[in-house]
Amino acid sequence: MSRILIFSTAYLPLFGGAEVAVKEITDRLGTEFEFVLVTARLRADLSPQERIGAVEVRRIGKGCWSDKLLLAFYGARYARTLGNFDVVWGVMASYGGLAALRYKKAHQSTKFLLTLQEGDSRAHIYARVWWWWPYFTQIFKRADKIQAISNYLADWAREMGAKRSIDVVPNGVDVGHFFPPDELVRERVRAEVRQQYGIPLKAPLVISISRLVPKNGIADLIRAMKFLPEDVHLMIVGEGTLSQNLHTLVQTKKLKDRVHFVGLVNHKDLPRYLWASDVFCRPSLSEGLGNVFLEAMAAGVPVVAPMVGGIKDFLIDNETGFVCISGNPKNITSVLRRALTDLTTRLHVVAEARALVLKKYDWQSISGQMKSIFDTICASS
Repeated sequence: MSRILIFSTAYLPLFGGAEVAVKEITDRLGTEFEFVLVTARLRADLSPQERIGAVEVRRIGKGCWSDKLLLAFYGARYARTLGNFDVVWGVMASYGGLAALRYKKAHQSTKFLLTLQEGDSRAHIYARVWWWWPYFTQIFKRADKIQAISNYLADWAREMGAKRSIDVVPNGVDVGHFFPPDELVRERVRAEVRQQYGIPLKAPLVISISRLVPKNGIADLIRAMKFLPEDVHLMIVGEGTLSQNLHTLVQTKKLKDRVHFVGLVNHKDLPRYLWASDVFCRPSLSEGLGNVFLEAMAAGVPVVAPMVGGIKDFLIDNETGFVCISGNPKNITSVLRRALTDLTTRLHVVAEARALVLKKYDWQSISGQMKSIFDTICASS
């Protein structure tokens, strides 16, 4: 059985699209490959070593932010104590990607697979990596294979000087988990969630599931609420550095009775919040792909989003969703109003979006594509 060493800046229970993708793929391929993952510890309550699904997880550090640097510069040396590997898999061109690059340099015969999952804008990324730019560019140039989750990220890899083949394999959705249950169950869940947060059962409800950081545009969504009818509510699921600022904005705009902060929710519980809602909106400034948009589509919730980054791969206005303009609260308001009230288009969008997710974004199919990549790269090692 081929052994695959994974370097990821963070891992479960800390999660974003990249972490979910690793979990979904390895769970399905655990009988085909042996996976060992080295990551930054980041939190003192996380165990230095545990098994999560099909992955043996090793965490480096004491449980603080600087563990990321420790991963980048010490991770490769630590991994040498874990035996030999056929493939080193760097998840994102970040601290994990740098650790994978350093491992590759020390183990020339081990093939280096780089996965690009970045959601931040290129300008934001470049502002953070200027101090190690030569190493950063080498992550792309030294990779033996690159898998990008969107065409947007594949183009970025080429711009960064990637010399080997690039496959676009998107993240997926656990369709069985997110597809809505029968109507009676959905109505019960809808009532339970809304009652918990004091939202009237018949009130139009917009949901946004997001890290509360600048690039996700949540402040613009809150501002848009000011222009919507007073019976429309907004539920924000997630945490982040802008949390306090967004709470203050809600108070300033006198929206505290209509905007509900849920906080961080376990990924397995997200369908309940989606089924309780009428429209999903995240007016992002940048996106690598955006797993949560696809999850909303699978859950039967129409999506309002801008045409930025990897969103362009799956969003077609009035077909698979509704297109808004980033940074423009009044436009966001206008599109939300249409998504909430145009019943004919809503039904069409929900049906088309579900069909698209089933056809292109089911994790079972995605995992099969990743198996082909692993098989090919292992055979050449």
